[in-house]
Amino acid sequence: MADALLFNPRTYDPAHFDPETRRLLRATVDWFEERGKRRLIEDYHSRAWLADFLAFAAKEGLFATFLTPASAAGQPDQRWDTARIAALNEILGFYGLDYWYAWQVTILGLGPVWQSDNAAARARAAELLTQGEVMAFGLSEKTHGADIYSTDMLLEPDGNGGFRATGSKYYIGNGNAAGLVSVFGRRTDVEGPDGYVFFAADSRHPAYHLVKNVVPSSKFVSEFRLEDYPVSEQDVLHTGRAAFDAALNTVNVGKFNLCTASIGICEHAMYEAVTHARGRILYGRPVTAFPHVRRELADAYVRLVGMKLFSDRAVDYFRSAGPEDRRYLLFNPMTKMKVTTEGEKVIDLMWDVIAAKGFEKDNYFAQAAVEIRGLPKLEGTVHVNLALILKFMRNHLLEPVEYPAVPTRLDAADDDFLFRQGPARGLGSVRFHDWRPAFDAYAEVPNVARFREQADALCEFVATMAPDEEQSRDLDFLLSVGQLFALVVHAQLILEQARLTDLDGSVLDELFSVLVRDFSGHAVELHGKDSATEDQQRWALGAVRRPVVDEARSARVWARVEALAGAYEMAQ
Repeated sequence: MADALLFNPRTYDPAHFDPETRRLLRATVDWFEERGKRRLIEDYHSRAWLADFLAFAAKEGLFATFLTPASAAGQPDQRWDTARIAALNEILGFYGLDYWYAWQVTILGLGPVWQSDNAAARARAAELLTQGEVMAFGLSEKTHGADIYSTDMLLEPDGNGGFRATGSKYYIGNGNAAGLVSVFGRRTDVEGPDGYVFFAADSRHPAYHLVKNVVPSSKFVSEFRLEDYPVSEQDVLHTGRAAFDAALNTVNVGKFNLCTASIGICEHAMYEAVTHARGRILYGRPVTAFPHVRRELADAYVRLVGMKLFSDRAVDYFRSAGPEDRRYLLFNPMTKMKVTTEGEKVIDLMWDVIAAKGFEKDNYFAQAAVEIRGLPKLEGTVHVNLALILKFMRNHLLEPVEYPAVPTRLDAADDDFLFRQGPARGLGSVRFHDWRPAFDAYAEVPNVARFREQADALCEFVATMAPDEEQSRDLDFLLSVGQLFALVVHAQLILEQARLTDLDGSVLDELFSVLVRDFSGHAVELHGKDSATEDQQRWALGAVRRPVVDEARSARVWARVEALAGAYEMAQ
């Protein structure tokens, strides 16, 4: 019997979606399955461009259906629906991050367009999607990275209401083939933020020069240069502060996709790892008979389940967001930072078990072990997102307010607020519902109760010994505090989703035994920081807890893990 908590192509039926969404998701799975594992891996190692996948997506109208908001739609099933976007992220991650990446940077390229009032550019983007084209997001530069304050893409007024653009962009996915590239630059005749411009370019234009692919991969992560590129009024998407906000709000939309891609990678790798471990005999016994192997695989399994629970619940907050409810601004960097780093841990735990098998070129696992590393480093590093998360800590932990309950959001609705988020500031004013009821609902689960003690201790820390002014300049210290806070938020949404989905109690208890250990580990790390005060050091050691051990519970969870052996293998 397939594990209902994990994606399995053999049994996948997204019946909770509308008929056209179900058809497209299932068609995507079938396309990969029909190509087979050998072709999938050969294309990965040969670094082949994704022309065949993009041809399939164009034929089915996949990108046009999923990535055209209702305000620009020409077909009834076209909308920007975060729930089904997340489902496709998981599928594409499952089969290979190269496929996901072409889709992801198309999403980023569309962000400034769908936020724009430029009707001509919006119509052009919608038509390009219908034709099966991909998009690109021209923000980063070789010298400045994503420091958009320092862009060297310069737009000189041409005297006719337009500009001539000159400059380079670096690390731009799909830059080799994009029908539309959203490019960020600044005017030469206007100083400061008022000079920012977002404009639409075409990679096929003679003034667009493709320099190279900067990575050894099918992902065409390009360097390109514009030389006296003509930018008409119809090409301008945003000017001034609105261009700056469009950049940050686009990243808000795009970074969410990293979590579900990492989930897909881990799921495929887990089927391979457990199947291999169960079939490998050492010293007359299956590898899975060894206690340390069981612990590592069980930890990997419950961490993966936690990733899925958190991400699924975060979708609900994303889809229910509005001007008066911006809680997604915390849960979004959480999905990007916390879920993707959990993915690394999941792969590492499995790799410790399968060892040299994880290097073999004929397995999916070898590419999973490489690709999982990239996701925490895209759309802002772990450190950048941890620093962002810290801005919400006091309000979230200590100053809750009332909000209407947010339901599970799998309805066929258009998430239009994502393209009218408004100014990218005021994070300190974002308020949250009380995190405690999610824990209260599972107070009888031993390790949930144990973790609750740690969460309460963190509230005491923030209320009585929060970093002083000097420590607030010590990012190394602050990041340790951020890890503790991130664990509380992670646990909260896991519990909310567990209640909504009636998660198996043994799986939940086992998952929280891992989270208790994680909190203790970060507390010990904080204890060792150079700038930690004596009171903070005492607090840190006092927050260490031992998980509640239950052999029968662990055995029940292990049985679920062992049942993954042979549950799925991609056809050759």
